Amino acid sequence: MEKTFRHFGTMVDCSRNAVMRPEALRRWIDLTGDLGYDSLMLYTEDTYEVPGEPRFGYMRGRYTQKELRELDAYARERGVELIPCVQTLAHLNALVRWPEYREHVDTGDILLAGDERVYTLIEHIFAALAETFTSRTVNIGMDEAHLIGRGRYYDLHGDEDRFAILLAHLNRVAEIGKKYGFSLLMWSDMFFRLATGGEYYRAETIDPAVAAQIPENVTLIYWDYYSRDPEHYRRMLAAHGEMKPGAWFAGGLWTWAGFAPHNGFSLGATKAAFAACRDQGVQDVFLTLWGDDGGVCSRFALLPALYAAARMAQGVTDEAVIRKGFAEKFGISWEDFMLLDLPGTPNGAAERVVNADKYLFYNDPFTGLMDSTLSGGEGEAYGACAARLEAVQAGEWTPVFACAAALCRVLETKAELGLRTYNAYTSGDRETLADLPALYRETEKRLEAFISAFRAQWDGENKPQGFEVQEIRLGGLLLRLKSCRERLEAYHAGTLDSIPELEETRLPEYSGHGAYGHWQRLVSVNTI
Repeated sequence: MEKTFRHFGTMVDCSRNAVMRPEALRRWIDLTGDLGYDSLMLYTEDTYEVPGEPRFGYMRGRYTQKELRELDAYARERGVELIPCVQTLAHLNALVRWPEYREHVDTGDILLAGDERVYTLIEHIFAALAETFTSRTVNIGMDEAHLIGRGRYYDLHGDEDRFAILLAHLNRVAEIGKKYGFSLLMWSDMFFRLATGGEYYRAETIDPAVAAQIPENVTLIYWDYYSRDPEHYRRMLAAHGEMKPGAWFAGGLWTWAGFAPHNGFSLGATKAAFAACRDQGVQDVFLTLWGDDGGVCSRFALLPALYAAARMAQGVTDEAVIRKGFAEKFGISWEDFMLLDLPGTPNGAAERVVNADKYLFYNDPFTGLMDSTLSGGEGEAYGACAARLEAVQAGEWTPVFACAAALCRVLETKAELGLRTYNAYTSGDRETLADLPALYRETEKRLEAFISAFRAQWDGENKPQGFEVQEIRLGGLLLRLKSCRERLEAYHAGTLDSIPELEETRLPEYSGHGAYGHWQRLVSVNTI
């Protein structure tokens, strides 16, 4: 069947602790290539080997040059172009922690534009890419550098036009890329943010004088994962066309909100975006799978959205046809696979992204920051979800389903545990207080089972580096449950006079269902 797009690929985030194992990447290449995807971007901020930069990706599970050469050859044999996706300005927080780079940082995770050591680093990056990839297309990043020119750059040079800073840096990078024979892709948001005072998704016309300074070998990428309105995408694509024709579009398959995927929302956004791309004549499209806050969601959990997007790119939009084809191809029904969405999205609603699977999981049982989101019955709902997931004959995808089911079993007892504790304590319900420690013990037991299932899923997909962060988080949760249980037991026994956290007046930290993404903001209001 004829393809709608010239380039049609995926982008896998291997920078936020979950560095995909080469074996798993080969499976991904096989799977996506079979579905009609012809390219794969590897998003690696610092998780690849760069000769001359020994701290680059140090202890982060970085890909060796040998691994990348082998992956490149494997992909090429199967008709998939492996495209490097790196960073040459911002999003280098893991690198700038090292002393040898600190003087070459503007602010935060943004490199210092105009600094010659920065361009030596970028030269080393391009040399490494040239040695390991056969593709001569590279995504150079440069997104979300919100404070460019506002830190050390300001101290050295004073208040300069930030467009000029960005363009001068881009031109230096483009010169280096050209030296190694690369055509460059670049996320487009900084042009819009600088023009609008910080916003991206406003279809502003960029000053033609600025647009004219974009190097010839740089193509822009419009990235947008959030809207289900085709007209929104059309306006933004038209604005990109006015700035520089030929922009690529990057959509999103939502792997980054929590443990659970969001196939339903991903499908709605993809359908709207693809309609706009066809209307605007966009020829190059890829779908991103980010790993914000630790990369905890399996990429393979997005299989329904991945499959449906491929069929949409081939002109197939009938949902019944797509669902039937999915079952025939993978030996598991569409409806069964979509159950993986339920832990995060109550009732399977797909109008927006909700990650209750994460914020209720990490919600502290005594401080209860997320208790205000509860409406009642969540524990029972998670128990029912677990039963449905446990009943699926998932075959190859069993580790993903086992992990999701184990997560729901934790939430069956934990989702309302803190609120029940607070209500019993503040009302003086001694009978419930006497019963609660048993529920805490059961939750601890279920959490240990989840940790084992989660580790099995991770080990099947990712390198071990990065999982120590998950063990720190999960181990902290396990210890916190134990500590709260012991204090409840002591209070009920009369050896502890009070539990101060439960006596504070509650304020609605969060309200309503939504996506609350950062672990450190969920577990405590104290400094982490």
